[in-house]
Amino acid sequence: MSDQIKFIVDNLNKEPFRKNYNLITFDSLEPMQLLQVLNDVLAEIDPKQVVDIREEMPEQTTKRMLSLLGILKYKPPGNATDMSTFRQGLVIGSKPVIYPVLHWLLQRTNELKKRAYLARFLIKLEVPSEFLQDETVADTNKQYEELMEAFKTLHKECEQLKTSGFSTAEIRRDISAMEEEKDQLIKRVERLKKRVETVQNHQRMLKIARQLRVEKEREEFLAQQKQEQKNQLFHAVQRLQRVQNQLKSMRHAAADAKPESLMKRLEEEIKFNSYMVTEKFPKELESKKKELHFLQKVVSEPAMGHSDLLELESKINEINTQINQLIEKKMMRNEPIEGKLSLYRQQASIISRKKEAKAEELQEAKEKLANLEREVSVKTNQTREFDGTEVLKGDEFKRYVSKLRSKSTVFKKKHQIIAEFKAEFGLLQRTEELLKQRHENIQHQLQTIEEKKGISGYSYTQEELERVSALKTEVDEMKGRTLDDMSEMVKKLNSLVSEKKSALAPVIKELRQLRQKCQEVRGLREECLQEESRYHYTNCMIKNLEIQLRRATDEMKAYVSSDQQEKRKAIREQYTKNIAEQENLGKKLREKQKAVRESHGPNMKQAKMWRDFEQLMECKKQCFLKQQSQTPMGQVIQEGGEDRLVL
Repeated sequence: MSDQIKFIVDNLNKEPFRKNYNLITFDSLEPMQLLQVLNDVLAEIDPKQVVDIREEMPEQTTKRMLSLLGILKYKPPGNATDMSTFRQGLVIGSKPVIYPVLHWLLQRTNELKKRAYLARFLIKLEVPSEFLQDETVADTNKQYEELMEAFKTLHKECEQLKTSGFSTAEIRRDISAMEEEKDQLIKRVERLKKRVETVQNHQRMLKIARQLRVEKEREEFLAQQKQEQKNQLFHAVQRLQRVQNQLKSMRHAAADAKPESLMKRLEEEIKFNSYMVTEKFPKELESKKKELHFLQKVVSEPAMGHSDLLELESKINEINTQINQLIEKKMMRNEPIEGKLSLYRQQASIISRKKEAKAEELQEAKEKLANLEREVSVKTNQTREFDGTEVLKGDEFKRYVSKLRSKSTVFKKKHQIIAEFKAEFGLLQRTEELLKQRHENIQHQLQTIEEKKGISGYSYTQEELERVSALKTEVDEMKGRTLDDMSEMVKKLNSLVSEKKSALAPVIKELRQLRQKCQEVRGLREECLQEESRYHYTNCMIKNLEIQLRRATDEMKAYVSSDQQEKRKAIREQYTKNIAEQENLGKKLREKQKAVRESHGPNMKQAKMWRDFEQLMECKKQCFLKQQSQTPMGQVIQEGGEDRLVL
């Protein structure tokens, strides 16, 4: 404890605290003073904690400190009962509680500053799932998550740049090289302008090229906007399908679900989820952390050559030989207790592996089921688009199959009866043909006999008379039966209509009342949906305003803060600094412009004199060439180291 207090006092006497404590004065501090010291240390880590605790309620102070310590991931020693003791000690300013916290904070101040800064932007605001059903809230939450991910990426890049070791000399060299490239590009542009000026209608061509570039940019923008709208439409369709599937599954589960089956299903899901959360996911997370630590360690180490790799391979071989020797020694001992324990360990490892494999199979089955459900929903939508009918599922499909089976059995029976009738019809048709042939033979014989007797046509006339009398009797009977049947049918229909009217009267009355209630319920439901959407929208607007107010409060605190470093982070200070830099830059540019204006006249005069000089020299050159072309030249002869001109 004395070493702890000494460490705390030494750090409090340094920058930026400057408390000028010694062991005696620090140990004699009152609880309120000790809490103020703790608050000052927390304010150094997070500037938002700059508060005089005498002007704050103890509950608020405790809540604020506990929330910040939770963000900083401080773990008090002990179990849950010690946690309640820790809270009480923090409220009353107990030394056994405050001293470990101060020691922990002062040991890692820089690391905790960074953690507090990141927590301001990376602690996710949890939005209830019922609020996310609103499209505006869902889009805002999605943008919020995207901005958080962008902040993570930018922060990582910033940290990598800080640790990359770039020097200012290299940056200055790069800047100078880019400035030279800029000057070269400007000169090239000037040359191209001069070359274009000689072309006819160059202004019109430049205007057309500019319009072409603008239209291409607009085309790219419209294509990008079209793609974004397609993506939004695709996401909206997917969201609609997902919600429709959820609604169907919930209706199906509510229609034919029993409490026992629901409880059993929930218990199975809870067991599976608890296993995944408590056993599988922590193991995977630990393995990923180890892998990440190993990769970070590999990245941080310098590049290895072939000799280093050979050395590592030799070390690995030595360690493997040592492991084999230890295994052989253990096998030579052959202790029965160790053998039993190893057996139990093997069985436990086998069971755990089987459990993990089954969990993975279950997870894969769930994913496969989800994919199949999505495919079924897609196929259902396609079928609905084709013929406008719903695809049967579950019990409806089973009922349809059973009905189809019963119809198929009836169809088979009817088909068999039709086959029997067809066979009997064939027999009867054959019998009819035989009887017709016999009748024709008999008629032919009868006609020959009648011709012999001199009374031809007698049998035909007799048959016609008998047939007409039979038809008359049948018609009379049919008329009587028809009249009786019609009167009896009218009586039955009248009685059925009266029975149906009497049976449907209370139903119609109840249906009218239900229609009125249905209209009221529909109106109330629409009103409820409107009020609910208005409530969600109001809550979102309130949260947005709270966030803006919090930002404005942070900006005001940073602006009025006495800490110059924190004050520099204020947006107003940054804008003031940018304005001053731009004013200085404008001043320098105006001075440069003034110098250019002053030297413009002499420079132009000197350029004109140089052009005149060039013209004069060109004129002299032309005169000289002309004179040489008119006057014949002689021949130069060298003799004895002397040159002679012979004309």
